[in-house]
This record gives sequence, structure tokens and C-alpha cells, in this order.
Amino acid sequence: MNKIGAFFIFWYDFIVGDDWLTAAGVALGLAATWGLVHTNLNPWWLLPPWVAVSFVLSLRRAVRKAR
Repeated sequence: MNKIGAFFIFWYDFIVGDDWLTAAGVALGLAATWGLVHTNLNPWWLLPPWVAVSFVLSLRRAVRKAR
């Protein structure tokens, strides 16, 4: 494997990890924040609760899976 391929595989594994739903949720939150920027609203408040809810849902799925 070449170094560029290894680089992208590392970042995919680092960002997505074991829970692709959380990574997709955070990406969706970033996209929503970006969309609000273009409506002249102040979107600083959107991403922190979005990420927090995403992680709580991820933790809930992990706990249910462990039972």
C-alpha cells in the first residue's frame, strides 16, 4: 500500500471509527451550520448541542448493544 492510501485509510478509521452514524450526524450538523451561515443567521449555537445529542445517541446504541 502506498503512503497516500495509508493516509486516507487512517483518517477514515479515525473519523468514522466504529460508529458511522455518529460521523454522519456530525457531518450533517456541519452542513446545517454551513447552510445557516448563508442565511445571515448567527449559527454558533447549532453545532455544540447537535454533537452532544449525536454522542448521547451513540452511547445509548452502544449500551443497548452490550446488553
